[in-house]
Amino acid sequence: MLEFMDFEERKVTLEFKETESAGHVLAICRMDGKYLLTDHKVRGVEFSGGKVEPEETLEEAVNREVFEETGASIGALKYVGYYTVHDAKPFTKAVYFADIKDVFFKCDYLETLGPVLLESIDEVPDEKRSILLEDDCIRYLYDMSLDDAFFAK
Repeated sequence: MLEFMDFEERKVTLEFKETESAGHVLAICRMDGKYLLTDHKVRGVEFSGGKVEPEETLEEAVNREVFEETGASIGALKYVGYYTVHDAKPFTKAVYFADIKDVFFKCDYLETLGPVLLESIDEVPDEKRSILLEDDCIRYLYDMSLDDAFFAK
């Protein structure tokens, strides 16, 4: 287990084992060697993710969230682990690496402005950068994704 502190000074633990109890998902997506992110209307550019709906599996949730926020369909999906943010009400996110098969234009991306395709998250301008891209745990997971051996194939 790894430990981090987030931007609100909360402890975050990252574990590389299975979970079925995560209430949220996070997807680090790549397409043709580039990263596919989304532009959240409030927070800015970040990785796709969100809440798991009742009766939905984690895999169904990650596929739905990526499609809702970017219009992308996932080709290959690899479960990485999960992280827990230890707050008054702790919450857990299951993390996936996803290879994107296709991106479709949508008229509405719900709470986002749609897909953003970049070589690196370091290309995101400061004024468009979600605070979540600065999170040490998410940055650690992104750094893992740079190694193709860890990415979905």
